Amino acid sequence: MLRLWDISPALGPDTPPFPGDQAYEQRWTARIGPGCPVNLTALTLSPHLGAHADAPLHYADGAPAIGEVSLEPYLGRCRVIHAIGSGPLVRPEHIAHALADLPPRVLVRTCECAPTRWSEDFAAYAPETIELLAARGVMLVGIDSQSVDPATSKTLDSHHVLLTHDLRVLENLVLDEVPPGDYELIALPLKLVQACASPVRAILRELA
Repeated sequence: MLRLWDISPALGPDTPPFPGDQAYEQRWTARIGPGCPVNLTALTLSPHLGAHADAPLHYADGAPAIGEVSLEPYLGRCRVIHAIGSGPLVRPEHIAHALADLPPRVLVRTCECAPTRWSEDFAAYAPETIELLAARGVMLVGIDSQSVDPATSKTLDSHHVLLTHDLRVLENLVLDEVPPGDYELIALPLKLVQACASPVRAILRELA
């Protein structure tokens, strides 16, 4: 058996949403008992909670919803690059050591421990870093923080570089236990045909 790394945070009522976003709520709609053979739950949550894939619709009106995008970027060889302590923005020099023979998916670890509470103090991608990765044929970028843009950004520059180059993105990953190197990424979004994002169960698998 090839080793697996689960890079998805736990998702539940304690999961911190981006301020103003829909928190996780769950209620029982049926419980096992006389005349009922099953337990059933109903969920209300933002699709941006936990590990998730943004759709182009999230940052551009009229762009594709998450259920419309190709699954290819979310499945295949990827590289985990450590840029721990790089500061508020991951710049090209922070990942330059790991760009040789780059696979088409890149996940960047920016912190020792993925956050479990909301804070504006997280690392994001500098737009020029995404430009660099796009120029090298990358089709998906990921990060272990809440967004590829700073929390206070109103222009979402890095998201719009993704849009320009038709790249996909994963946010809120947990890379705490993942050494730098190459893996197989499996992080398929749900086929939500009108949604701006989807939760994913993101995993890395050891290469054969």
